[in-house]
Amino acid sequence: MDDRKRLIAEYKQEKKPAGVFMLRNTGNGKILLGSSLNLQGPLNRLRFELSFGAHKCRALQDDWNTLGPDMFTFEIVDSFLPKDDPAFDASAELTVLEDLWLEKLQPFGERGYNEERRIRQA
Repeated sequence: MDDRKRLIAEYKQEKKPAGVFMLRNTGNGKILLGSSLNLQGPLNRLRFELSFGAHKCRALQDDWNTLGPDMFTFEIVDSFLPKDDPAFDASAELTVLEDLWLEKLQPFGERGYNEERRIRQA
């Protein structure tokens, strides 16, 4: 197996962190809360969408366009690595974290950019 194929195989076997992330507008304090079973994918997608003016939340996109990317921070607020235990349910674990952080941060209306309680990205 050549190095490239070996690296690809290793990457596929590597456990990806799951959890809850937040995009914070440091100017007005509003946040967007999201979650994923693979944190890296949605964070990259969020940056890409905002950079190209394609995010579905118009209020967030307008603030990003007006204030610029330097006024926003990307933060992982809680994460975990899936366990090898067959009884471990990563999706259920993530649902518990989602509920906890939604309750704690209330990212709706004047406090945030979330428009619904469903925050799972992938």
